[in-house]
Amino acid sequence: MRMLAMWLVLAVAVQAADKKVVIGLVAKSQSNPVFQAAYAGAKDAAKELGPKYGVAVTVDWQTPVDEDAQKQAEAIEQLARAGAQGIAVSCSDANTVTPAINKAVDLGAVVMCFDSDAPRSKRLCYYGTDDVTCGRLVMTELARVMGGKGTIAILAGNQTAPNLQKRVQGVREELKNHPGMKLLDDGIFYHPETPEQAAEAVNTAQTTHPQIEGWAMIGGWPLFAKNALKWAPGNPKVVSVDALPPQLAFLYSGHVDTLYAQDCYGWGYKSVQILLDKIVKGQNPASERVIDPLTKVTKENATEFGKLWDKWLGK
Repeated sequence: MRMLAMWLVLAVAVQAADKKVVIGLVAKSQSNPVFQAAYAGAKDAAKELGPKYGVAVTVDWQTPVDEDAQKQAEAIEQLARAGAQGIAVSCSDANTVTPAINKAVDLGAVVMCFDSDAPRSKRLCYYGTDDVTCGRLVMTELARVMGGKGTIAILAGNQTAPNLQKRVQGVREELKNHPGMKLLDDGIFYHPETPEQAAEAVNTAQTTHPQIEGWAMIGGWPLFAKNALKWAPGNPKVVSVDALPPQLAFLYSGHVDTLYAQDCYGWGYKSVQILLDKIVKGQNPASERVIDPLTKVTKENATEFGKLWDKWLGK
């Protein structure tokens, strides 16, 4: 009897070890470095967590080259039809992607969102920033470095992205608490989320509206391009979201006062972990909104923070 029990345990262990789990990763764009970091995190999670869960994990990167919500929707459905057990998606447009998420869930896939949510879909959960809080933090810090006075503008990325809409909301709500400050008329600048186009948008706006004394960048898109900000350091003031290695250079140069780092690497790593918990163990996350706090990065701690990226990206 004991031998039979041992054989059954061994058989189960072998079966678990042979089990393959495919997790689709559908970010907004391959060209955005924050999503390249997420991909690195997902691959590391597959390598490190797979053996712990007794499965072989493959990450299937099905991200559009450039932002395209329709291509995201097609990728989600194709992944589900191909048998992917889990899918993590950062939604460029929740309305466009929601039907595909629902269809994937109906086909048996576990779907979650990271970075940008589709809250009305059948997704398991969301992992990432609380975007209204993010916008409020950026505005609070911008008010501090501007001494509570002056005209600001918002660099806002993709106008249809739900996470960015919430960040703009947070900036505007917090701005009401600073009576000495105001938003430039028509001062919310949307643009394609590539470094070059973002840099062009912010520099054109600053040239056209020299009265702008501060920028609330709810995404750090232009800061991936070298020498992107065509003005003297410190005027205007800049507070931005994200703190990847190329962006840290703008802290050292004085062009940016503060960066708020999202867990870009964790978008991939944590998403794989959450999906494995559900797929392998049947465990749901503690909440359908798993919020990761932002990390404040300034010139003083930029070097130490940069070392984390060296570790995360294997440098």
